[in-house]
Amino acid sequence: MPLPSPPVHRSGWIVLDKPLGLGSTQAVGAVKRALRTAGEPKTKVGHGGTLDPLASGVLPIALGEATKLAGRMLDATKAYDFTIRFGEQTDTLDLEGSVIATSPIRPTPTEIDAVLPRFTGPIEQVPPAYSALKVEGRRAYDLARAGEEVELATRSVTIFDLRRAVDSVTDQVEEITLSATVSKGTYIRSLARDIALALGTVGHVTMLRRTRAGPFGLDGAISLDFLDDCAKGGSLDGALLPLQAGLDDIPAFPVTPEEARLLRVGARLSRVPPAGGLHLAVEGQTPVALVEGDRIVRGFNL
Repeated sequence: MPLPSPPVHRSGWIVLDKPLGLGSTQAVGAVKRALRTAGEPKTKVGHGGTLDPLASGVLPIALGEATKLAGRMLDATKAYDFTIRFGEQTDTLDLEGSVIATSPIRPTPTEIDAVLPRFTGPIEQVPPAYSALKVEGRRAYDLARAGEEVELATRSVTIFDLRRAVDSVTDQVEEITLSATVSKGTYIRSLARDIALALGTVGHVTMLRRTRAGPFGLDGAISLDFLDDCAKGGSLDGALLPLQAGLDDIPAFPVTPEEARLLRVGARLSRVPPAGGLHLAVEGQTPVALVEGDRIVRGFNL
C-alpha cells in the first residue's frame, strides 16, 4: 500500500489592505484562521512590516518560505498618504492621544509647499515617545504610558518624495493631506509634527494609509472579507501571490536541475550570474535561492 503524500505547505504572500483598528499581529492571526478554514496544513506566517491599528493599507503577510524574506521587506521603501491637522499636538502625535500643545496659527497652501523641500532627502528626526523602540530594555510606549520622561535619540532617515496629495482651495487650512515615499525607520507621526513646527504651529496625524510596501501596492492588496470568502471556498489560490512577487526587483538566474540540487544542499556553483549583485536562482518557475556571485544568501525549500 503506497504511503500517503505529505501535505503541501503554502509559500508566498497575502497582501492585505489592513483596515483601521486591526494590529499587525491580529492580521497575522486572521491569515492563520483563513488557512485553517481552507483546510491548509499548518505553516509559518509572519508580517513584512508593522502597521499601527490607527493606520490602514498595505500589509504584506508572508507564508512558508516567504517568511525568509520578511526581514528584507522590513528594509524596503514604503509610501504613505497622511493627513496633518493643525492647531493641536497630542502626546502620541495622532488622534489617540491627549492634547499637549495648541496654536491659533493655520498655514496657507503656499507656505506648506515652501516648507516641504526642507523635509525631502536625508533628514534627522526624533521618533515619537509612543513607539516600540526600546529605552534601557523597555518599550518607549510603556514608559510614556507610565508617565515617565522618554528621551529617544535622533535618527537619520530619507524622504524620497513628499508632496501635497490633495489641492486646497482655501487660503488657510485646518488640515492637509500629503503623500510621502520614505526609507526604513521613518516615523510619519514625527514627520507631521516637524512639518507643523516648521510652519510655526503644531499638529498631529488624523489619517495614515500605507499605499506601498516594497514591490506591493494597494492595487494588489485584498480585503479581509475577500480572504475569508476564499477560505470558505476551500482554496486560498485567489488570495496568494507567489514567493517571487516579493523579489520583482531581483534579476533571475536560470539554473539546471543539477545546479538546483547543488544549491539546495548548500554547495557553491562553478557558474555564477554574468552581472554582479543579488540574483534569484530559478529552476523553471521555481525559486531555488538568492545568490550573490557564488555565495548563497538565502535558500528556499520549494
